[in-house]
Amino acid sequence: MPSHLLSVDPPQIPAQPHAERRMPDVQPVPFAGLQLVHAALRRDLARLPNALRLLQPGDEPAAQALQRHWDFMTAMLTCHHEQQDSRLWPLLRRFAPELRLLLNWLEADHHNLDHSFTRVTTLVRIATRDPASAWPVAYAVEELAARVETHLRIEERQLLPRMAGVFPVGSRIGTLPELLDLLRAADGPASSDALVWLLDGVEERQIDLLLADCDDTTVRHWPHWRDTYARCSEQLWGHTR
Repeated sequence: MPSHLLSVDPPQIPAQPHAERRMPDVQPVPFAGLQLVHAALRRDLARLPNALRLLQPGDEPAAQALQRHWDFMTAMLTCHHEQQDSRLWPLLRRFAPELRLLLNWLEADHHNLDHSFTRVTTLVRIATRDPASAWPVAYAVEELAARVETHLRIEERQLLPRMAGVFPVGSRIGTLPELLDLLRAADGPASSDALVWLLDGVEERQIDLLLADCDDTTVRHWPHWRDTYARCSEQLWGHTR
């Protein structure tokens, strides 16, 4: 089932000539789509425990916003794992057979993490309905975050450097446009929600560089998506600062 955080339809924004977009003087991020997912997961798993601990009895809007965000984040993780297991890993097994043992371990750990997220999802639902139980649930999220961090570090340190030698410069594999296209084709989170979630906290000049690779519709609607997400984000995280 699609998971949507942005409930406001984007306005009709006229297209702007590409010549008006000045490229910033920053370096592109290799495999930006993959690395943005990793960064967003780390960011949210770090701040969710505090948000749980600050839940107050009777604060239904905050509880519902937290539950929606948790569901969205886990849906993004599921899509990320599915795309790796069904698309990226088969390519690497073919063109870099020496990585097969590592890829087998990563795929098995995906299943283990998915089961752990399912268990913690049940706990988060309990905590958002009964804030008195939120503290032990926050500890469970912190334990899950530690497991996720181990998995992400292995991918980043052992796999990403090898991928650079397999896929040529200019390949769409692992890029932000590829990730958005895969989300549009999947029965999962909306690509607009995914984009603003992925770019939350990214430096503005880097965002300009990342958007330069995206399609015209994405570039035109980005300001609206960003501003709408900012309002949702303030409702969710504002009281945790």
